[in-house]
Amino acid sequence: MQFENKVAIVTGAGQGIGYEICKYLVKEGAHVLLNDLDHSLADNAVREINQESNGNCISLPGDASDSFFIKSMVASSVSKFGRLDIVIANAGITLFGDFFNYPPESFFKVMQVNLGGTFFLAQEAANQMKHQPLGGSLLFTSSVTGHQAHKDLAAYSMSKAAIEMLAKNLVIELSPFGINVNTIAPGATLTQRTLDDPNYENTWSKLTPMGRPALVSDIANAALFLVSANARHITGQNLIVDGGWTCISPSPY
Repeated sequence: MQFENKVAIVTGAGQGIGYEICKYLVKEGAHVLLNDLDHSLADNAVREINQESNGNCISLPGDASDSFFIKSMVASSVSKFGRLDIVIANAGITLFGDFFNYPPESFFKVMQVNLGGTFFLAQEAANQMKHQPLGGSLLFTSSVTGHQAHKDLAAYSMSKAAIEMLAKNLVIELSPFGINVNTIAPGATLTQRTLDDPNYENTWSKLTPMGRPALVSDIANAALFLVSANARHITGQNLIVDGGWTCISPSPY
């Protein structure tokens, strides 16, 4: 129970990687505020997690890229539990598109959610954590596409590389308050969304040196380490979880 009585916010957690992180945190004793844009996804996720554990998960549906909603999430944590120990900025969107025809509305939407949502959640959370005796931990979800080029993902890749630079820069700002900040970069991962593609697992099993795509549990286990007491002296770092793909980087196209 390494997270017993810790308080965490996880965004974009109605399914997939975020959901798995919430489930693991709750099993390890944390109070988790689970966010997703989709109200039904958030509520169903919380219901499932609480049925498996001690009922320490709370639904916070809403737009994690909206600055007013971000403030309300942090305020909810403080009003319910008196503090905020862990924030995992996992919400993000992927809008594929050919660079030569990529529309401005898609570009700015990706930046608003992936960059704006992460930046302002970190800001609001840090303003709470800096007044706490033990500070806190921030974790941002990046991607292997922030390290290696991927066709039709110029805007998305740009946003993920920027998130990693944000974490590095915040080391200067947050370390004096006992707040560490890191990023995690998943590679190809089997989630509800990717499993909709019948060729996804077979394709990425061939392209990944370890012989399979990541499971959501692979990413969740790495994420929990980075926000645990065992990683308190790790800050400004990025952990790639991709079965070795970025070492050779074959394209699925």
